[in-house]
Amino acid sequence: MNKIAVAGVGYVGLVTGVCLAEKGQQVTCVDTDSQKISQLNQGTPTIYEPGLQTLLHKNIAANRLTFTTMAKEAYIDADVIFICVGTPEQADGSANLNYVYQVATTIAQYAKENALIVIKSTVPIGTNEKLKEFFRVMGLGFEVASNPEFLAQGSAIRDTLAGHRIVLGVESERAERLLKSVYAAFEQPFVVTDLASAEMVKYAANDFLALKISFVNDIANLCERVGANIEDVTKGIGYDPRIGDQFLRAGIGYGGSCFPKDTKALHWLAEEEGYILRTVKAAIDVNEKQKYKLLQLAKQEIDTFRGKKVAVLGLTFKPETDDLRESPALPNIQMLLAEGAEIRAYDPAGMERARVLLGDGIRFVNSAKEALEQAEICFIFTDWAEMKALTPNDFITGMIRPLIFDGRNCFDMDVMRAVPEIRYVSIGRPKTGVARSADMIL
Repeated sequence: MNKIAVAGVGYVGLVTGVCLAEKGQQVTCVDTDSQKISQLNQGTPTIYEPGLQTLLHKNIAANRLTFTTMAKEAYIDADVIFICVGTPEQADGSANLNYVYQVATTIAQYAKENALIVIKSTVPIGTNEKLKEFFRVMGLGFEVASNPEFLAQGSAIRDTLAGHRIVLGVESERAERLLKSVYAAFEQPFVVTDLASAEMVKYAANDFLALKISFVNDIANLCERVGANIEDVTKGIGYDPRIGDQFLRAGIGYGGSCFPKDTKALHWLAEEEGYILRTVKAAIDVNEKQKYKLLQLAKQEIDTFRGKKVAVLGLTFKPETDDLRESPALPNIQMLLAEGAEIRAYDPAGMERARVLLGDGIRFVNSAKEALEQAEICFIFTDWAEMKALTPNDFITGMIRPLIFDGRNCFDMDVMRAVPEIRYVSIGRPKTGVARSADMIL
């Protein structure tokens, strides 16, 4: 058993700490936010993530997992220190590394000489080398390693405990042996490489997935023009093992804390190196426009939103998370409000955070069905199971005259086509029902 310190209790840090403890390591998580630390020590997660609370309780009770604001307590006898702090996007698209260096400064004060410092945060290529130099200038010989994470919000526990690979960027046999001992119980293949390659793996993986999403959305938009059905198209190409069927769901674009930030960061880094990543730039451009796709479709059917009663289903950028970062729902809601819409919104996990961001301009309700009551228009921004479980009758009995704009293609086309009184508009698929002029839905 190794003694592990995890710096930062955000998404990556908290999930990493809990999962390492679950696999038998002795883990101390440290953060400067005393409120978060107090909450976690009581066994209450600070993020919404399926399965997290159960493992949190279990490993605190087993004395394998503790939380503290005292950096010295966390670092002084740690064999491995994982840096898991945020690297937020700056105005120019580059990554802000201030939190990484703040943690490194504290580590330099308290960590023992042979501790292995591991960057798990997503950082630009070359950051590990810069951190080595940072310690060297301070007269310290800490060894630095790169160990990027590949978790997705909503499935982060599963992605960590049962992932597809563990990438280790190391410069010595000792570092490789130590990290392999940390992850010995995870039973995942290791990819052992140098520091820069490990950093690039993370960006290349995320940017490829983002590119795949933007590609299918681009094709979906063309399908609407030529009368094709994107679901049949993606089914046809998804059987090809060279393509695969994952990340081929058309919609209103990607969001969250990773894809938007990481595509821009890699694009920025490439430009700094005198190279343009044209495919990544295209993914960014397509996604930026795609987030407003539903409003564009709605304006083909509605002259004005002023005074319209609008139901908004889904606020988070994806289901099974409370994260609103880069969620397409937020800018769309702001535009609807600016145009005079009266909004009732529902999300199973994101409403508390949304209240802080959106204020009193909209009414938050307790269920999807309540949001639909007497609504004239419905926008679906997140494909929560509760939204997908709605039936045509729920829309018919709840809304004045059902006019639905589905940004996540939640419903079967044959089911919606069989109910002509519902006007159903989705992404990359034929519209169903009868088009309505503005005066028909007053």
